[in-house]
Amino acid sequence: MADDLAEEASRLFSGRVEFLLSAPQLKFLPEGDVPEVAFCGRSNVGKSSLLNALTGRRAIARTSVTPGRTQELNFFEVGEPTQFRLVDMPGYGFAKAPVKVVEKWKQLVRTYLRGRPVLKRTLVLIDARHGVKPVDSEMMKMLDESAVGYRLVLTKADKIKASELAATLAQVEAEARKHPAAYPQVHVTSSETKLGIDELRAAVLADIRT
Repeated sequence: MADDLAEEASRLFSGRVEFLLSAPQLKFLPEGDVPEVAFCGRSNVGKSSLLNALTGRRAIARTSVTPGRTQELNFFEVGEPTQFRLVDMPGYGFAKAPVKVVEKWKQLVRTYLRGRPVLKRTLVLIDARHGVKPVDSEMMKMLDESAVGYRLVLTKADKIKASELAATLAQVEAEARKHPAAYPQVHVTSSETKLGIDELRAAVLADIRT
């Protein structure tokens, strides 16, 4: 069954994946007619790279050397006809953005999380080199309060030694146990080597069917 799911997920993600729209405000959200899975993480955590790796594209999501470029909710449709949407959320923890802009982004994200019935799961990306930072804990708390189930996903696993990765994974798993809305399994991924990408695709497909 797990193999079938992984195979189906691989087919879906290698098929039609198209950018739909960017929503700077909630009034611009698309109709909630298909399930959605949202991606969030600190600026520069490798969110765009992971989205590109999952969809097998080079630039479905923009990658930028300037953290905090994603200031809106970006929607991508998967499947023909559309089976679900991936939602690229604004990065958090950006030091250079003006306070008012940060507050506006936070409000957009918080309201989307609390009021989107078709949101099936959120993936919280954690940089494997740094582990859970205070801003990550803050985001997890927001998700707990919004009663939104989420998976923790380690990114850039290829950038550190195996022993360091094991230590970070243990730390993140311990953190997950403290949060009621966190999924117990932590995913370890690398957009460069494609480590964990197939497993994450299958998990996303399982989530939209719950």
